[in-house]
Order: sequence, then C-alpha cells, then structure tokens
Amino acid sequence: MIRSSLLQQVTDVISRSGFAVVIFLGLTLTGNCGALPSLGTTPLKADNFSALQAYLFANKPDLGQFRLRGPFPVTEKEDFELRLSAKERIKTDLYLSAHGAKAPLAIFMHGYGSKKQDHRYQAMHLASWGVHSLVLELPAQSAWVGNGRVLAKVVKFIQSSPGVIDNGVDANKIVLIGHSFGAYSVTVALASGAKVSGAVLLDPATADSRSPSYLGRVTVPVIVLGADENIASTRNRDYFYRYIKRGVAEVSIKGANHEDAQFPSHFPETTEAFQFTFAGALTAAAIGFSGGKRNDYAMASFGTAIASGDLFNARKK
Repeated sequence: MIRSSLLQQVTDVISRSGFAVVIFLGLTLTGNCGALPSLGTTPLKADNFSALQAYLFANKPDLGQFRLRGPFPVTEKEDFELRLSAKERIKTDLYLSAHGAKAPLAIFMHGYGSKKQDHRYQAMHLASWGVHSLVLELPAQSAWVGNGRVLAKVVKFIQSSPGVIDNGVDANKIVLIGHSFGAYSVTVALASGAKVSGAVLLDPATADSRSPSYLGRVTVPVIVLGADENIASTRNRDYFYRYIKRGVAEVSIKGANHEDAQFPSHFPETTEAFQFTFAGALTAAAIGFSGGKRNDYAMASFGTAIASGDLFNARKK
C-alpha cells in the first residue's frame, strides 16, 4: 500500500508536470511476472516502440510522463542463462516488451552487495515503455574492472547473435545502465570498446586508481543520475563528470539517497517516490539514446523538475 504522505509527495511532484495520475496498488504483467508497483499508466497508446518513440520525439518531453508505467505489457524470463561459450555462462533476468516489433535493449549492471533482483522494477518499467531489458548478475564485491570486461563481451556477443536474447532485439541500439560500482563497470565496458548508443550511471562510485584512465576513453554519450550528495556522497562520484571528456551530462535528485537508485531495494531508508524518479529518468535517457538524441532528449525532459528544484545541479559538456 502507498502511504498517504508518500502519495501526496508523488502527486505534488507529478502535478507540477501537468500529468493526471491514476493510483494503482500494482499491475500484473504477463509471463512469469509479479506485480509492478505503479503510480499509474500513461494514456499514450502505440502499436510498437518505433511509433511510440516517433510520437515522443515530436512532442515536448517531460519527466512526469516517464514516471508513469508505459503502454506495453511485459514478459519476464527469470534466471535466463546467457551462454557466452561452453564454459562461460551468466545468470540474468530478461524483460521483454510485448509489442512484437524490433526495439532497443537495455543491459543493467548491479552494484556492491546487490543482485539482479535489485533492478527488477526498473527493468520492468523500462520494458513497459518498449525497451527490452536484461539484468546481469556478476560478482558483487570487488571485481568491477573484470565485470566491465565481461559486460563488453556480452555486448559484442549479443550484437553478433541478437536472436540469442530475442528476435525482437535491435542489437544496434543497446543502452548500458549501472548502479554504484556497477556504473564504473559500465564505463570500463565502454572504454573496452563496447559499441552502444549510450549509458546511464545511477549514482556511480569508484575506488579504482585506474578510473581516470578508463573514464578518459569513454566516447559514447553518458548521463549521471545522482542521489542528493547533501544526504550521502558516493566515493569519487565527481570523477565520472570530471574525467569523461565530452558527451556527459549530470543531474541530482533532491532528497534521494544512494539506495533509491535501485528498485526494489533491501535497504529500509529508500523512498518509493525517489525510486520512481530514477526509473523515469533512466527511461527518458534510454529512449533518447536509442533514437540518436544523445543527452539532449533526457535533459530536456528534466526541465520542469529542474525548475521546481526536484532535480538540481544539472550540467553537461
């Protein structure tokens, strides 16, 4: 159940963006899925992702619309095994948007002490907007550079055999998404040659002395979606904007803490309203990246929230 105080907070945030909100306790998805917590479903209708993306690009973007669930049903394939070779297999969860046409693929990388389930609702949310989502589970302690190299290998493998995921995957439009140290793994993958449309870094962190070197080799567009550093600061988050030379944008979510960048989260201090803001923001970014809009589309969608103070410290280069 949504607490009344949280409900009021969410309603206030979205009403400032001019969107009507219908409250649901949950939405049942197709396949082997549970309920997706939702503030409501978008009134937009589309036959497939391409049609939806064309409509979105032709109209003014706003973060409020992406906080709502998208128009497409989602099918979950839990514990989907990705076989890179006879000996190298990766445990994943796969979320397919059920519109029956080619669409981009987002690949999620979790952070320290986390598992693939910690990005389940984000992946579901993104798939409801038409972007297929694959959540990896790799070592969650200190192998962040190694995880990045594996992630680069996953991208190359999918691009060489896109049907291994699903025939509906457009392997030329892949977006990488990582949380905390997992976001650093994403940048290592980019520096290692992963050919993707862009990357979303969810409150990134790094403790690796090689970070400036890896970050300096990133050439694809990147958006840093940060928590509120006045509440909790991640280790060396400033590196990601400082050392990526160009094509990087950053914005912080007022009042959010580090674990709000996961959804669901096993940490009790998280707030569902902030988790939906992260989910909506990464959705805007993924749709923009997959359409060749670089950082411009997502940053434009944040305009109302930046003006109201719900997002702050926005910058790009």
